[in-house]
Amino acid sequence: MTRPAATLSPTPPKFLRRGKVKEVYEVSPTELEFRFTNDISVFDKHIPSEIPFKGETLARTAAHWFDRCTRLGVAHHFVSLTGPTAMRVRRVRIVPNPRSLGPHPRDYLIPLELIVRYYLAGSMWDRVQAGKVTARDLGWRSDRTLTYGLELPEPHFEVTTKLEPVDRLLTVPEALELAAIDRAQLDQIRETILKIDRAMQAEIGPRGLLHVDGKKEFGIDADGVVRVVDTFGTADEDRFWDKGAYERGRQVDFSKEFVRQHYRQTGYFDLLQRARAANADEPPIPPLPPLLVDEVSRLYTTVYQRLTGEPFAPATPGR
Repeated sequence: MTRPAATLSPTPPKFLRRGKVKEVYEVSPTELEFRFTNDISVFDKHIPSEIPFKGETLARTAAHWFDRCTRLGVAHHFVSLTGPTAMRVRRVRIVPNPRSLGPHPRDYLIPLELIVRYYLAGSMWDRVQAGKVTARDLGWRSDRTLTYGLELPEPHFEVTTKLEPVDRLLTVPEALELAAIDRAQLDQIRETILKIDRAMQAEIGPRGLLHVDGKKEFGIDADGVVRVVDTFGTADEDRFWDKGAYERGRQVDFSKEFVRQHYRQTGYFDLLQRARAANADEPPIPPLPPLLVDEVSRLYTTVYQRLTGEPFAPATPGR
């Protein structure tokens, strides 16, 4: 008598690491799985609070924008959604020193965060208030009075570190040296970001949103193709304002900035900045009040709906 062949259970993904808001698993030598949690962080600090539905909104929003990248002809690492809070992506190696790979390195994560700003807000506004950034630096005449929320005369491009504990602003030469890329590749990345952002604003504008600023990350694959990696265009990586309110002179945030402002108002941000400036122990960040947790959860689901134009019907009830 012939016995039926045994059915082999698929090998479960191997846990690799946990980031600020997602867990990373190895699926195969060429693919990873991102699992988005309900964790939240600001100022490079993990908040001891969970935000219901946050992970699901991030996964689905990121998938929405990767789909738009495909339509734009922009290379990226997204493969598919594999669950309400999980996505499959092409694997990119994390290499501490890309220059160790040789004169023309390939198949690695570019260790930079690329930021483009369209309005005066966020940490740029902090630097303006501190006298570290002038009107001329931003493309205006030196006598221009700067106020929060001004639309910048041209997109402002910034580069920071990616793999350091606290993000650090870099000059262009520093970025090229750290990332082992040349100026042509950096220019290509900048043009790719602008292309994506133009398409993003064209889509969300009719839904009453302005794209204020955002960060993106890139990798170089084994064939030398520069690809968008990680995620972008969510309430975590990007800042959005209500368009109608802005036209009436107010900045109404639809992003994680809402949470940042809470910690600014409570004084925690100033304590953290003083500790970092003194190279002292950083104060632990307190949890969000329960009522604010509920409000932040509503914010994330609302942002999802306004970014994608789709109703949010959670596949993870109560989570």
